Amino acid sequence: MQESGNAEAAQGLAAGIAFEDSRPGGFSGAPLVLVHGAGGTRLHWPEALRAMPGRRVIALDLPGHGRSPGGSERTVAGYAQRVLALLDALGVEAAVVVGHSLGGAIALTLALEAQARVAGLVLVGTGARLRVSSAVLEATANPVLPAQAARGMAERSVGPGASEALLGELVEGLRANAPGVLHGDFLACDAFDVMGRLGEVSAPTLVVCGTEDRLTPLKYSEFLCGKIRGARLERIAGAGHLAMLEAPDQVAAAVRAFAAAR
Repeated sequence: MQESGNAEAAQGLAAGIAFEDSRPGGFSGAPLVLVHGAGGTRLHWPEALRAMPGRRVIALDLPGHGRSPGGSERTVAGYAQRVLALLDALGVEAAVVVGHSLGGAIALTLALEAQARVAGLVLVGTGARLRVSSAVLEATANPVLPAQAARGMAERSVGPGASEALLGELVEGLRANAPGVLHGDFLACDAFDVMGRLGEVSAPTLVVCGTEDRLTPLKYSEFLCGKIRGARLERIAGAGHLAMLEAPDQVAAAVRAFAAAR
């Protein structure tokens, strides 16, 4: 996971959130806002998404993650309010919000509680409810995530064809989190449940899921599509939970096609 090589991308800090803002020449349409998952950073989005031709893209580090200072939140609602504060600080009235896993929960919360701010919704490897096993909560409660636990989490996050290089980067990223961040993220996921509210989502929606996702299986995405009016499902064959890193070109193409109408 590399920093963007796009010369037009600027790094910034606003509302306590670090972000990368790509503004290619002649960009138009609602900006894309990329929201990563538990224990991640904006670099969990490939450059094919962070630097999209013709589109402004804001890729952020959630509070306490990556380059963002301060502590992390422990609720999805708390994170959603922080993302809204960033949009306010940047003068973004409405955006296509692209969320992965925990980021998808944040995106769904924005679509439910701040409908006018969401011009479109892209949900990657996520669900309307994100229960976390007691074993994972116990492992992440350890101030220093054991290498064995980090390796196991990384392996469950990808499909069978993932490279050893990607696995190594994921393990390193998990262990780089400040104490308590990953545990807090999983607590936020575990408490999240909007299964009964999906019919309230009015934003045009694209749902993306790897067919080999073991953390938020395909049935989660199928449920989203069955309950959100007009939602479309993009299956990424062979990919796991981190489909955007395992099949970056395919995911980026699907997001670009969806965003083109927004």
